[in-house]
Amino acid sequence: METMKFKTNINCGACLKRVTPSLDGTNGIKHWEVDLDNPDKILTVDSEGASADDITNAIKKVGFEIEPA
Repeated sequence: METMKFKTNINCGACLKRVTPSLDGTNGIKHWEVDLDNPDKILTVDSEGASADDITNAIKKVGFEIEPA
C-alpha cells in the first residue's frame, strides 16, 4: 500500500460530501481523509493501485483544486 498526500482547497463538511462519491468510486483507494485543521487542507490517500493522476482527476472533476504536498 502506498500513502500519498495532496494540498487541496477542500475546507468544510459540505466540501467533503461533494468529494466523497468521487473518491469512494475511484478504484484502488483503500482509505482517504482530509485534515481540515491544516491550513493546506491535506488529503491523505492510502492507495492499493490508484495513481496520483487517478486521485487528482477524482478531485478536479468535482471542482476542487489539488496538488502534491
